Amino acid sequence: MCLSVVAKIIEFIDQTQAKVDINGVTKIITISLLKNELELNDWVLIHTGFAIAKIDESKAMEIINAYDKIDNL
Repeated sequence: MCLSVVAKIIEFIDQTQAKVDINGVTKIITISLLKNELELNDWVLIHTGFAIAKIDESKAMEIINAYDKIDNL
């Protein structure tokens, strides 16, 4: 089973890396799989440090809310 994390693009480092916000924590990720699709403030799914999919904000909020429910169990 694979688990991905939701993050928001907050800065582009170069053509292959971006800084993201993951629930208040900033990380540098690899965006080379999606580099032509991404813009500042886009939401992405991250797996093992790679952005693997771009998602819309409503889907991102749905996933974040699901994480919060699990965290509160």
